Amino acid sequence: MLFRQFLLGVIMTFTSIAAAQELEPRAYSPSPVGLNFLIFSYGHQTGDFLLDPTLPIEDAEASLNSTAIAYGRTFGIAGRSANMLAALPYVWARASGRVFEEHNNITRSGLADMRLRFAMNILGGPALTPKAFAARKPATTLGASLLAIAPTGQYDPAKLINIGSNRWSFRPDVGLAHPIGHWYLELYGGVWLFTENHNFFGSSRRKQKPIAAVQGHVSYTFRPHFWLAANATFYTGGRTIIDETIRADLQRNSRIGVALSFPVSRRYSAKIAWAHGVRTRIGGDFNSVAISLQYAWFD
Repeated sequence: MLFRQFLLGVIMTFTSIAAAQELEPRAYSPSPVGLNFLIFSYGHQTGDFLLDPTLPIEDAEASLNSTAIAYGRTFGIAGRSANMLAALPYVWARASGRVFEEHNNITRSGLADMRLRFAMNILGGPALTPKAFAARKPATTLGASLLAIAPTGQYDPAKLINIGSNRWSFRPDVGLAHPIGHWYLELYGGVWLFTENHNFFGSSRRKQKPIAAVQGHVSYTFRPHFWLAANATFYTGGRTIIDETIRADLQRNSRIGVALSFPVSRRYSAKIAWAHGVRTRIGGDFNSVAISLQYAWFD
């Protein structure tokens, strides 16, 4: 029973760790209209899992690997630049822990929940052709976005641990970006909102309260498409309710990271990112590494 409580906490790692913990430099960086991009990515996360301290569980840890393919496109709306992105990830993961002297572990693999994002510049970032975009003078931009995670992932209510979350998640977000020479300063703020899982393990209902998150990024551009960023995020909230039982799993966590993006050829670019937990109250205290390759072309 105690190990089930541990696994219940790990569900948040499997289904939402890539959500609240995200560090996304250049998420509101403007691009010319008519740009298509295809992204292939791999990520690895490993570390401890911090639980309710009243539970006699030790050495709780998890390891997650993921791959994803994503397609995006830029376009104009009312003279402002905008873009849409759709991503489909695949996850394989392992969690283990020791309850008293008994060691337990689980493994899971399968398609995870699809991610859909729409973003638009509100101030600055006009919709420009590639030629006009190349001649523009960089300026301060204010953007807004909506990220939705759809319940398309592998899910079986007879299992306590699933790759899919069997619910919708939404994150409305605003981002401010300001260029200073080769430097680029960014500040984002948003909130994660979750629908209920009406078909949780044991015919239960699982709710989760909102998670508020802020991100800050400082990056330096060496030349076009070649930049290095330092990143930080803080997020809090997310307490879960199983039927009418409120769990002691309020998150109040922070992470830092770095990311390097560089061109490989005229159409290809790559990005390498690393992140580390600074303070973790509840949830996954993970080190993470991600590698992605992007192919871009114009209509």
